[in-house]
Amino acid sequence: MSLLDFARGPAITVALAVFCLGVLWRLISLLGLPRAKDRSMRRAGASSDFANAIGGFVRHLWVPKGIGLTSRFAMINGYVFHLGLAVIVFGFAQHILFLRGLFGVGWPGLPTSIITLAGVVTLASLIAALVRRATNPVLKLISTFNDYFSWLVTTLPVLTGLLAVAHLGGPYETLLALHILSVAALLIWFPFGKLMHAVLVFVTRAETGISYGRRGVKI
Repeated sequence: MSLLDFARGPAITVALAVFCLGVLWRLISLLGLPRAKDRSMRRAGASSDFANAIGGFVRHLWVPKGIGLTSRFAMINGYVFHLGLAVIVFGFAQHILFLRGLFGVGWPGLPTSIITLAGVVTLASLIAALVRRATNPVLKLISTFNDYFSWLVTTLPVLTGLLAVAHLGGPYETLLALHILSVAALLIWFPFGKLMHAVLVFVTRAETGISYGRRGVKI
């Protein structure tokens, strides 16, 4: 079995299984935790819990007023690489074919030049995030292995994908295999590291919005 066959077959299959089961386990563990009953009185005229949940998520999408320049940069930079990753994953034709194979649904892809540009910008944004973490005294102090490894498994698929598309650094089959293996590593780590925030953010912000809305808190 070649490296590419291994990456396309057992590696990505096991990674997808670990990802699905891990995410399901994390969600069940979180949602199954005991919760104290909210005994506060609902504010008169308060919106429904559903509306408050949506509002709690939407309100946190914007950069808060009065935030410092460095913090503003960090938040905007976060949007850059998150949106860049979304464009790469859901806009690249080969990725769409892979998703169609999993879910039976596809859509038109973006030109390779746009995907390449998104990849370069995303890679630069991820590097900027790492530099900030490594040079900011507070971030450096509170950063753990989880932070740096999560950054690594997020960055490697972008880097290896760019190298594969550009045919730089080795035979295409090897570069493609390394790209798939890096994606497999990301999928395996996802449920157990800080990357899980991509799923949990919807739960936590919705819960915060419901709690704030019930009490009449304005953000």
